[in-house]
Amino acid sequence: MSSDASDNPSGSSGGGTGVSAYRVLARKYRPRRFEELVGQEAMVRTLANAFESGRIAQGYMLTGVRGIGKTTTARLIARALNYSLGDKPSVRMDEMGEHCEDILESRHVDVIEIDAASHNSVENIREIVEQVRYRPIAARYKIYIMDEVHMLSKPAFNALLKTLEEPPEHVKFIFATTEIRKVPVTILSRCQRFDLRRVDAAAMIEHLKRICESEKVTAEEEALRLIARAAEGSVRDALSLLDQAIAHGGDKVRGEEVSAMLGLMDKARIIDLFEALMKGRMAEALEMFGEQHALGADPLNVLADLAAFTHLVTKLKVLKEKGLDAAVTEEERNRAVRLAEALPMAALTRAWQMLLKGMEETTAAPRPPEAAEMVLIRLAHAADMPPPGELVRKLREQEDRGAPGVSGAATASAPAPAAPSPSPSRGEAAPPVEGRHERESDMAPAPVRNEAQAAATTARKLPPMPEDFQQIVELAGRMRDLRIKDALERWVRPVGVSGAVLEIALEEGAPPELPGELGGRLSAWTGRRWTVVLSTEPGMETIATQERRRRDSLFARAENHPHARALLESFPQARIISVRPPENTAGGEPHDSHDDED
Repeated sequence: MSSDASDNPSGSSGGGTGVSAYRVLARKYRPRRFEELVGQEAMVRTLANAFESGRIAQGYMLTGVRGIGKTTTARLIARALNYSLGDKPSVRMDEMGEHCEDILESRHVDVIEIDAASHNSVENIREIVEQVRYRPIAARYKIYIMDEVHMLSKPAFNALLKTLEEPPEHVKFIFATTEIRKVPVTILSRCQRFDLRRVDAAAMIEHLKRICESEKVTAEEEALRLIARAAEGSVRDALSLLDQAIAHGGDKVRGEEVSAMLGLMDKARIIDLFEALMKGRMAEALEMFGEQHALGADPLNVLADLAAFTHLVTKLKVLKEKGLDAAVTEEERNRAVRLAEALPMAALTRAWQMLLKGMEETTAAPRPPEAAEMVLIRLAHAADMPPPGELVRKLREQEDRGAPGVSGAATASAPAPAAPSPSPSRGEAAPPVEGRHERESDMAPAPVRNEAQAAATTARKLPPMPEDFQQIVELAGRMRDLRIKDALERWVRPVGVSGAVLEIALEEGAPPELPGELGGRLSAWTGRRWTVVLSTEPGMETIATQERRRRDSLFARAENHPHARALLESFPQARIISVRPPENTAGGEPHDSHDDED
């Protein structure tokens, strides 16, 4: 890993007596060659092949999370395009060329960096469009690096579009954004796109180790794991946290100090808390949380760590040990494996949902510690609840015990009080008790239905199974799901319906999640499991296309009608805006009039 030590004569990162100002690690160890980029090998390989074959795009779009290296990569691409130690652009830049230092330090006259967050108006883009016609002063290409490009206004994007599509040969554009979905597709389609990947924990830890060795700092493995996990794949965040940890601990970076600095509970204590919650030990869990909060643990971070450990245990239950990454310690691994074997999937998924909901509540609560405690109480209470399958079994057993065959008096609820009858006189006999029970039985509600009766009632409530695509569209309308109905009419080209299998093709631009969502809706509506298959056949036209074709046919007929032509000739400003299909006259013959011209 190279550094900018040559630019910092003191060579010190923490309180040296050199004359140069201190440089934070994120700037000091910024990559100066493609080989120094961490975790972006696929992008570098693609660029190398493109440069070797001469397939150099007019625009590049770099996207990824904050701190992943988008601006640094943009400068490296600009350096590669203008690399002077060769007759063409190259990603192999072992030596510094004529323009390299100035480009890396963002001071080259032909490499213009623009912050789109503060220069997002159409006037700013028009200035760029005016400047692109002038050739570069010193370098091979004039390059515009535009950071946070998604912040441009819609008119600004439109002003840039034509120039980006057909720029002069001496101009290249490099865009960077964290919000790729906000960039218009017309811009994306004219750029070569690179999605910069989050750096995985193993690569991040190795990167931090090399920097610690270069800085002559001793760092515990656990401390680097905590930093790598907290950075969530962002190199800049990881180096900033390492910088802070070095300042906190001097020449030694310890796991306990990093944990305290980040406001985290110790991982072993998180697992202890998780086990107490999963066993329903409510008082013990609250006591453990209170101790850690007193030591500085942030309530929201505690819930986030519990959610992360819940995810780890669930992933291990599904993927076994293939679900582990380098940020997991040996102790975490062993205890998580045991818990994955012991806990049912229903308990884990329930805990995950409750923690996510609890994190939202804690964020919005005026007193986060109390909100977090209530989340822990709910988790511990839910641990004593039987799984849903057990609840259903017990309910069915109760229904079976109350099924027909038991006497009416035993199953009936208490009837409404009857009008008091006169007390018998001393010589009269009281009415027989059996007769009173029979009357109460007559007034009682019907016995609890058995499962067959319930299933029959449910089947009667379900709509009939659709037999063709048109019936599926009509079913969506009856269910008042207008969004699915619109999607069916607009995006779906039907191929065939067979039983509970719908075979379709999709129009270009259709939502990719539509087949799965459609299958779920049909299953819920009909009570049968549906399968939606994407066919390789073109299928029929969409309903929307058929409707447009029918409408165009009506308009064509209206325009060719003699009466309509006469009206249009008499009133040149008139136009046909609506056409109704012919209506039947009293004699049964179609009436071919079109009276909607204006």
